[in-house]
Amino acid sequence: MFEFKWTPPGRGIWIMGTQFMYERGGAALNNCGFVSTRNINVDFCDPFLWVFRMSMLGVGVGFDTRGKGKVTILKPVQSNESHTIEDSREGWAGALERLLLAYMAKGTLPQQWDFNRIRPKGSRLNSIGGHASGREPLNKMLASLKALYNGYIERHVDSALIVDTMNIIGRCVVAGGIRRSAQIALGDVDDTQFLDLKSDKQKTADYRWVSNNSIFARVGMEYTRPAERTVSNGEPGYFWLENARAFGRMKDPPNGADEAAEGSNPCVEQTLWDRELCCLVETYPAHHTSLDDYLTTLRIAYEYAKTVTLIPTHDDRTNAIMLRNRRIGCSMTGVVQAIEQLGEQTFFKWCERAYREIQRWDEQCSERLNVPRSIKTTSVKPSGTVSLLAGATPGVHWGYAPYYLRRIRLSDGHALVTMCREAGYPIEPDAYSDSTVVVAFPVRTQGLERKRSAVSIAEKIALAAKMQEHWSDNQVSCTVEFNPDTESDEVPRVLGEYENRLKAISFLPADTHGYEQPPYEEITHQQYAEMMASLKPLRGTLDHEQQLESRFCDGEECETIPVQ
Repeated sequence: MFEFKWTPPGRGIWIMGTQFMYERGGAALNNCGFVSTRNINVDFCDPFLWVFRMSMLGVGVGFDTRGKGKVTILKPVQSNESHTIEDSREGWAGALERLLLAYMAKGTLPQQWDFNRIRPKGSRLNSIGGHASGREPLNKMLASLKALYNGYIERHVDSALIVDTMNIIGRCVVAGGIRRSAQIALGDVDDTQFLDLKSDKQKTADYRWVSNNSIFARVGMEYTRPAERTVSNGEPGYFWLENARAFGRMKDPPNGADEAAEGSNPCVEQTLWDRELCCLVETYPAHHTSLDDYLTTLRIAYEYAKTVTLIPTHDDRTNAIMLRNRRIGCSMTGVVQAIEQLGEQTFFKWCERAYREIQRWDEQCSERLNVPRSIKTTSVKPSGTVSLLAGATPGVHWGYAPYYLRRIRLSDGHALVTMCREAGYPIEPDAYSDSTVVVAFPVRTQGLERKRSAVSIAEKIALAAKMQEHWSDNQVSCTVEFNPDTESDEVPRVLGEYENRLKAISFLPADTHGYEQPPYEEITHQQYAEMMASLKPLRGTLDHEQQLESRFCDGEECETIPVQ
């Protein structure tokens, strides 16, 4: 691990072995999960509360809009009482539940919310480390939801209400004052309202930025109309659920092992059932001298991920699914580097041998532990920040540029902000979120033969398909950056060409994404040199391992980096 041949996810370094894990369960050890809204007519609050609770533990979440049209929002009965919110995850979730139930006529809406027991902003969080965000995010969430639902009185729930509710919840969540929630919304290809959600710039800037929006694509569909939106702003992404349900690796015969799957995680590298979580672990094949060396590392990585499946969470329904599926994601990153180092033919021979070995280990390990075999075992993460830590290109992506800025978001009261400011790093207020600042780090990429923008859309998507064929029985997370001036017509064509070879794909127009303060921004050598000349070493101490989270999960910005 310390040679960067493999790494657990940042959350593993953060929470594995801590008292919090023993007291609160293993949810925080899992990277991501998914919940369906299809049964909101039975229990309207349930999927929203599941997302809120999991997000507060740092889990990235996916959700669908299958509940649209099933429930009518009713005018709430106003009570004269005040609702006191306890200073805990349960207390915050209880306030959300009461508000939502009031609009189902299953309770009353309090006259006011009492936040006096919420610890002040900046107070230390002893359980997970970091510092409290104070009452304001919760107050803003409750006020925003009240205004939103008041506009839906006597109206059916639609996809916009589902997504907006989830996004407002996600905007509120800051685990440990640092880790913001990551979300993906999955909607129908024929739902124009869903497809146009990001067209409202004001709401997007306010809270709709929280989720990536993707469609349940269908093999054989017409891609021209959704691709027009993708070319314009990078959304929607595409998830072929029928492929995810039927196949493991796309080269193998369909096995239907995931026929009950309903969605995916925010970066779409894992197939998931309703309320399922998954644990991912990273390996770096380019950091190895031989296949035997890599297999030794991979065995350790596999055993870490399998171990996490043994740790129950706080949610009994989630446990029931995870006990059955034991799903894990042993991922490769630095794929481009490994191909350049080993040659393409040798690299994919490594993939084939390594995949067979994982299946053999899983059979042996599961029998020894007397647990089911893992339903799926391999994936390719987007690996944004962790790959930077290890000096690897991210996932299946090429390096961004020879010189660029890497922006990280931090709570404005965090000790690391002070350290960065004193060291001379550029810091500015977050354009999208209160109480948050953006720190820009100059980065130089060593040994970069071709930067990402010099690689064609066809070559990028072809590599993702090869990894889906030879390695990943879950999915390959790939955001294909393209030149909107010269490659826009390629988007619908490659979607049709690769619909039987992929399970998911997303796109990002190069330099026209519209986001202020993007996670990556290319700079010149002179700009890099000038910034480096003004920097001093970081000095100071942090009292707990922390996690840093990028704002935009565009398929490559969902990873975390531990700072000690």
